[in-house]
Amino acid sequence: MTEDEVIRLAAGLPGVRVETATESTGAPEVAWGDSFIYYDLEGAPLDSRFPFATVVVTNYPGFDEASDLDRDGVFRLNVSAGRQRFTELFGYPPVQHDEHTHDLDYTVLDTVLPHPVYAKQGWVSILNPGELTSDLARTLIVEARDRTAARRRPHS
Repeated sequence: MTEDEVIRLAAGLPGVRVETATESTGAPEVAWGDSFIYYDLEGAPLDSRFPFATVVVTNYPGFDEASDLDRDGVFRLNVSAGRQRFTELFGYPPVQHDEHTHDLDYTVLDTVLPHPVYAKQGWVSILNPGELTSDLARTLIVEARDRTAARRRPHS
């Protein structure tokens, strides 16, 4: 999957809004080019939204550099998988992630990995989803959207 294919897939889901950070959106320069994928509940204040997935194209110096995103053509899909799905994927719950970081190479392409910064919150990442992970990437995006929508639905 290309970065554009990931964004088109997400943007095509019901209730989803994708915003790409630019100077004109008021985003900090380090985030320019990164895309934030939200479930946009109608009427919800913009400052109450939190993305359920992101597409990141550069390192955040001093904060998030483990994936070496400054390589040409490399991007990282990040998805909020939730505790249960995270555990299914990696065999341990997100809260135990620190015990497993020594085994991980966050620079490998086309492999599902715990997110290098937000694994404890149940986030996963894939650098350049390809032949091995494109189907899983699609599934994770849809699952995250559905989980977010279910939490945000007004209760009657």
